[in-house]
Amino acid sequence: MNNIIEITDFLAPELDLYARLTETQLLNREFPEKGIFIAESPKVIERALDAGYEPISCLMEKRHIEGEGKHILAKFENIPVFCAEFDVLTQLTGFNLTRGMLCAMKRKPLPSVKEICENKRRIVILDKVMNPTNVGAIIRSAAALGMDAVLLTPGCSNPLYRRSIRVSMGTVFQINWTFLSDENLDEIKSLGFKTVAMALKNNSISIDDPKLTTEKKLAIIMGSEGDGLSDQTISDCDYTVKIPMYHGVDSLNVAAASAVAFYQLGKSS
Repeated sequence: MNNIIEITDFLAPELDLYARLTETQLLNREFPEKGIFIAESPKVIERALDAGYEPISCLMEKRHIEGEGKHILAKFENIPVFCAEFDVLTQLTGFNLTRGMLCAMKRKPLPSVKEICENKRRIVILDKVMNPTNVGAIIRSAAALGMDAVLLTPGCSNPLYRRSIRVSMGTVFQINWTFLSDENLDEIKSLGFKTVAMALKNNSISIDDPKLTTEKKLAIIMGSEGDGLSDQTISDCDYTVKIPMYHGVDSLNVAAASAVAFYQLGKSS
């Protein structure tokens, strides 16, 4: 049985976790084992629960206790469930996107790169992708289009930031991911992966080049939103791959480019 607590004041301290703590405070870089994230909407919360994340508390619109959120509450045990009327909760930025339900959850320890890559054939590496919307969109495409895991360099936005989770539609809980310790590709290559730099370079090969589909293990590397991949990273890769463009378009947003890349490079012969 959960402890249902009604909140009538937006400034109530029980709402601090949801309304007033920053992503950096929730992440808790100093003590990562105490890190927290916020999952939004019943579908996303359910995916997090199915992935083994532990809930701390829940915040929901009062009418959903016996409505849309009822089956989610049945999965909780002995956690505070804060509820409030709609006019209180709409003071929360973006609450209209949450389908009336938020859940604070404990972060889990991240697996090692070796654990993530074991028995995988297609992985994604994000290099300094700092926009959480792009990180969430790329992870959603990776999950949908057959990628096996996502690795992020230290300069990337965290996949468990609220916006990343929301944009990914909870697929951050359905595909394996972790952070690399640095931007060196030696560890990836030592695990048997051929590396593919997605870059707009003249000395590249086309994304539909047949030799790419013959590679048993590929690591597809996507660069930052503005500058793309560094010259050093491109030089260190086994292939440089370019998506053909038409009508004078010179580039795609990194999230859009990722969907094209994952669809094509996920194929194997």
